[in-house]
Amino acid sequence: MNHVKTIIRTAETHPLTWRIRDDNQPVWIDEYRSKNGYAGVQKALTTMSPEEVVELVKNSGLKGRGGAGFSTGTKWSLMPKDENMKLRYLLCNADEMEPGTYKDRLLMENLPHQLVEGMIISAYALKAYRGYIFLRGEYVEAEQRLRRAIEEAKAAGFMGKNILGTGFDFELFVHTGAGRYICGEETALINSLEGRRANPRSKPPFPASSGVWGKPTCVNNVETLSNVPAILQNGVDWYIGLSAGKSNDAGTKMMGFSGKVNNPGVWELPFGTTAREILEDYAGGMRNGLTLKAWQPGGAGTDFLLDSHLDLPMDFENIGKAGSRLGTALAMAVDNEINMVSLTRNLEQFFARESCGWCTPCRDGLPWSVKLLQAIERGEGQPGDIETLEHICRSLAPGKTFCAHAPGAVEPLQSAIKYFRHEFEAGILQPLGNTRNIMGIQANNLLKTRW
Repeated sequence: MNHVKTIIRTAETHPLTWRIRDDNQPVWIDEYRSKNGYAGVQKALTTMSPEEVVELVKNSGLKGRGGAGFSTGTKWSLMPKDENMKLRYLLCNADEMEPGTYKDRLLMENLPHQLVEGMIISAYALKAYRGYIFLRGEYVEAEQRLRRAIEEAKAAGFMGKNILGTGFDFELFVHTGAGRYICGEETALINSLEGRRANPRSKPPFPASSGVWGKPTCVNNVETLSNVPAILQNGVDWYIGLSAGKSNDAGTKMMGFSGKVNNPGVWELPFGTTAREILEDYAGGMRNGLTLKAWQPGGAGTDFLLDSHLDLPMDFENIGKAGSRLGTALAMAVDNEINMVSLTRNLEQFFARESCGWCTPCRDGLPWSVKLLQAIERGEGQPGDIETLEHICRSLAPGKTFCAHAPGAVEPLQSAIKYFRHEFEAGILQPLGNTRNIMGIQANNLLKTRW
């Protein structure tokens, strides 16, 4: 096993994780307040206007940490300016159903008050009177700890009516989901919260103008909201200065590696840290006897990259230029013993099952890709099957489906074919010759009935 770096977390360098206890027990309100907790709420509500908070977050360069990487302050500024529009909502997307991703769980279970504080400040900036944490149903411990944190915050006067005597009212609720990947899409999340089927909505109108129950709504990720208190306390220049010099993105990011590595995990690291540093210095490298074959930068719905891409800075721009997406920045290492056809089939099977079925390209295209991959995996693929898979990828590209589920689903497939086409070709049956022997007849019958 390679030497693994030890991270020394401080408030100046690790705003998201410095309060985490060594025994992994949750930080409750007394300890949280002793570590400068709720100072951001105090500052925002008593010394700043909502517009000033929005401008501060926009200038900080904070981007959405759920995968899209859109400017948080810009998203906030899209909310209506009408002062008479009192019914507004803030939603926290804590569904985290992306395979291989577990960063939000760590933050919610260890630092529930940090998320609560971030939501109070954000709600104040958005002039939202009510918030919901839409939580993955399997996160039972996170649910229990968040509910306790909310009650503690109420008892301390940070939530409810007339918070800190400022006239601002805010209530926060935890809503557990029923286990659908599609709820990670913000409008599907809104439908589910309302008690409807979790289908994405047509946009426009966007949630900022018509979201929960037709009212202005902003949806942000757990990690995104957890950054807000530190930005309020320490300012824009400090936050921008956290990232490494080779990155244009501001702040830190929860990053990690899973797969057959020596020390799988998640760490708070500055943007610009290379994938090789994370893999070798923090994840301890590949296990003995294994080598890295490929890796996904940010969850199951991102394109595969190769060993030659490991020296890229982990940020939105550089990973995007390499032909993939940073996504959640929780990377998955693929070792040399894994067959890419089997791995891709497994991923596409998941995405096909999790499709809401609303639009035809996704509903029919993803199961079709699974059937072709199953045949190739068995060594029964037909000539032309790889080209058909490529055609499916093009047909499910961005802008050709109702939401982003299918475009994300085919990213691992299109990149696996791009880099490992020979493994797909190995599963294609060779055309039969003119000799009509028994084996040839059996092969023809197999091809006709393989579905």
